[in-house]
Amino acid sequence: MMLKLKIKLFILLLACAATVNAQTNAYKFKRSIKGVQSVWHKMILPDELYKKASAGFDDFRIFGINGKDTVEVPYLLKQRADQVITHDVAFKQLNQSSGADGYYYTFQSPGNNTINQINLAFKQENFDWKAKLEGSNDNKTWFSILSDYRILSIRNNATDYQFTKLNFPDAKYQYFRIAVKSAVQPDLLEAKISKTDTIKGTYLDVKYQSFNLKNDVPAKETVIDVVLTNPVPLSYLKLNAQSDFDFYRPFKIEYATDSFKTDKGLQYNYVNLYEGTISSLEKPEFNFANTIVSRLKITIQNNDNKPLRLSGLALKGNIYEIIARFDQPNGEYALYYGNEKTTAPVYEIEKFESKIPTDLTSVNIGAEQKNPAYNIKIEKPLFENKAWLWVLMAVIIALLGWFSFKMLRN
Repeated sequence: MMLKLKIKLFILLLACAATVNAQTNAYKFKRSIKGVQSVWHKMILPDELYKKASAGFDDFRIFGINGKDTVEVPYLLKQRADQVITHDVAFKQLNQSSGADGYYYTFQSPGNNTINQINLAFKQENFDWKAKLEGSNDNKTWFSILSDYRILSIRNNATDYQFTKLNFPDAKYQYFRIAVKSAVQPDLLEAKISKTDTIKGTYLDVKYQSFNLKNDVPAKETVIDVVLTNPVPLSYLKLNAQSDFDFYRPFKIEYATDSFKTDKGLQYNYVNLYEGTISSLEKPEFNFANTIVSRLKITIQNNDNKPLRLSGLALKGNIYEIIARFDQPNGEYALYYGNEKTTAPVYEIEKFESKIPTDLTSVNIGAEQKNPAYNIKIEKPLFENKAWLWVLMAVIIALLGWFSFKMLRN
């Protein structure tokens, strides 16, 4: 009787293990989640995880074990980037005039509006002017907001660059007046007046292992190779560039996707991350989509100009954060990943994000472990197995012998 009971318990345990493994056996790696005490928690992805996670993190799954039950935990993956919100403000142009200080353009708002940006568009394609911005509440007494602000446009075979956006601290007036110092009459096509607010994201400094600079004289360009310590998210680059004169140079940022061996050593395939202009008129700071990066190539086109003096760079990336709902807080939970064939999960909580509590406690993601339940087998072709080949040969020989015997009898 006891033997039968033990056999039944053993079979039950095997069945439970099979049920658990059926959900987790497609994932190579797991990381324990410690500190789950309530329904909602948040957790920051550790840097070491990015080396083996799939592109887009489609293979992330959180599974929990509570007794004999295995539950899948719904989650949201968020990246804490800056959120830029721009509100256009209605203004009408009252007049334009000229005086000793240049050409004036006056704008009026129906009410006192706070603005911090005016984007100008001119018919001229090549100019270098100074602008002054003032504000007033009665169109008589004017207060200075910007002075000697340089606006520039250069278009030729080598360059297409414009810097015609006025940026300034929040200003609240009913009237705004722009004065442009120019030897010729500026032909103003449009002025977009707006208020821009930035909700700051969460950034982490990114360390780089090496910074190798090469000035390629025949190609008229400067190339910088940057190798990061680990593959990590990257969304911000600041390049320390100096020159004795004003400059504007087209440049691009690329990141390595993979490598291949050649007679000249290891080479890399690169994909564009950012293209723009590095200029003495603007801060050499560039933002782009958060991307997992391990190696960068920065190319600055010098044309016939002297190369810039470059003395290092600063890198930052937005953190990735998981917000998860643990319906059974008493279970044992782990993050699973390392499945190249799966697709991204679809959870209902994505549609009800506004109902998720804002004040969430953090839990920790542990060190990487090999998933003991992983048992994906690579099926070999049938004829790659020697035993099957011998069996097949024996069958063929037997058939040939049988047909030969029948022919001889006939």
